[in-house]
Parts: sequence; C-alpha cells; structure tokens
Amino acid sequence: MFKHILIINLKTAVVILNWNGKALLEKFLPSIVKFSKEDASIYIADNNSTDDSISFIKENYPEIKIIQNKINGGYAKGYNDALQLIDAEVYALVNSDIEVTKDWLKPIIQEFENSKNTAAIQPKVLDYKNKLKFEYAGAAGGYLDFMGYPYCKGRIFMELENDENQYNDTYDIFWATGACFFIKSEVFRLLKGFDEDYFAHQEEIDLCWRIQNEGYNIKYVGASTVYHVGGATLKETNPHKTYLNFRNSLFSISKNVPKRFLFLVIMFRLLLDAIAGIKFIFELKPIHTWAIIKAHFSFYKNLPKMIIKRKKISFKQTKYFHKFSIVWQHFILKRNEFSELS
Repeated sequence: MFKHILIINLKTAVVILNWNGKALLEKFLPSIVKFSKEDASIYIADNNSTDDSISFIKENYPEIKIIQNKINGGYAKGYNDALQLIDAEVYALVNSDIEVTKDWLKPIIQEFENSKNTAAIQPKVLDYKNKLKFEYAGAAGGYLDFMGYPYCKGRIFMELENDENQYNDTYDIFWATGACFFIKSEVFRLLKGFDEDYFAHQEEIDLCWRIQNEGYNIKYVGASTVYHVGGATLKETNPHKTYLNFRNSLFSISKNVPKRFLFLVIMFRLLLDAIAGIKFIFELKPIHTWAIIKAHFSFYKNLPKMIIKRKKISFKQTKYFHKFSIVWQHFILKRNEFSELS
C-alpha cells in the first residue's frame, strides 16, 4: 500500500468522458469520488448525451463539475474540447468503466513531481471481471514493434497474464492506455491534444508517440491500480472497432515513424493487414475483412493530411520499437508472455 504521508502538490483534475453512460456512472462513480475527492477535482466531460446521465450526476454528485460538449466528437475531440475549460497541472483521463482503488492518485502524482521530464503515466490496469488478470487496454504499459503493432507487459494480442506482482515497479514505456491516462496539461496543450481525425481508438498511442518525438518520457507506475471493464463502448466483435484500429494505426505510422523506416513499415503493414483480412474470411467474419478494406481506403484518402501533420513533428527520438515483430514472436514462435520475448 502506498504511504499516506505523501502529499499531492500538483493540481490534478480527474476527467471522465461520458456519452449515454448512466449505468456505468452509477456503478463506477462511487469509487472515483471516494478515492479521489481529497486529491483532485472531478469533472464529467459529457459528449452531448441523450440519456439522463447528467441529471443523475447533478442529483447525486453535486460536487462533480460538468462540462457539456456540443456534439459527440468521440474520445479525441471530446477530451480536446473539455480540457480547454479545465485548470489543472495534471489531467487524469479516466474511462467511465474504471474502478479505482485507495491512494491510486498519490504514487502517480509523486512520480510526476520526481521526474520532471515525464509527460504521461499510466497505472496498473487489471480486469474488473477477473481481478487476478491484466486487462487488454494497457495492462502494465504499452510498447510497439517495428511494424507499429501495439502490445503490453501483461498482454500480447489476446493473451493476458495473471497479476503475480511481476509488474509492481515504475519504468519507462512507449504508450500509456487511454483508459486511464495521466498527462501534464502543459504538454497536452503544446501538442494540441489528441488528433481528432482518429475519433476513437489508438489516439493515445499517437499522442504518446508525439510526446516522445518531443523528447519527453512516458512511464508506468505499478504502485497504482485500477480495474477496467473494457469494451463498454465498442465490443471487440464490432466491425467499426476493427475499422478504427486498422485505420488509426496506419495514421500513426504515417505521422510518426522516422523517415528512414517509413516506406518499409507501411509496405509491411499493408501486407500484414491483407493477411489479417484473409484470416477473417476463413474465420467466417467477412464483415471484418470489409472493415479493413474500408480502413485502407480511408487511410489513402487522408494520407496527404497525415503528411502535413508529420511535417510539424520534431523527431527528437531515434527509436520507437521495442521488438522487431511481435507478430512473429507470438504467432510463429508461440510466445504469449512479455518475459518470453527475445
């Protein structure tokens, strides 16, 4: 347990993005209020909900501040619009399907105070439905391979490790999960927040990539734990999620991969995406194959825009990938845990 003697000095705002999420707010707001109210201000950033979630908050949690966005701009625009109105040194962006634990904020804010070059942090993310396992969205911190495929300590593709306290320390990572994403407000403003062309999914990977291209660090703090339901907005079986993941990953590659690798990485990814599409056909999931095809057409259409964005990136970091091919490691060499990777 984190020691109570530590005092949070950085002004912190816990910001929960909501869209028609009354049931989730009823379930998960109690832990957030109970374990955050002494260390942070709490905000609901509402994406133009049509249910009665806002009236529920006003009636039951009058201490929570509400920002009502004019449209549902997804995760990226939703947070970009809301955070402009929040005065804080650290933003804690928390999904509405997250249960937090006692003292969850303290070790993270302390790390920000101790490590001035750290711009973003994530806690340990465990599965709300099975609290002995890591959860897909972030687990114990994210990495990329050469082709831009994301994976985590505690999670490689769909293989999830049990939490046996193997990732309880603090260390550098490549990307922090958007499910529970801490970022210094000055860096968020410097980089103009999330890329709104993503709408949702992998926009946090892109932002983390840009953070590191500016020369900042990103960390995982295992002394803080949260529990995530996952898939509460878009299920893994939803073809629109397939579309967003494949398209947005190509967006990030085209913007952030160093020039000397760029053509090779894009060619590799287009080939591997084609293989993934064929695999979906054999699995009798042709709708997901069509989602990949649509993702590629959207990528081609938006490529000129991504190239313009690329020209604004500093590229102060020289290496982005942790392993050459997580696809090879996992599907060919059958390595399912982070410690097995070579």
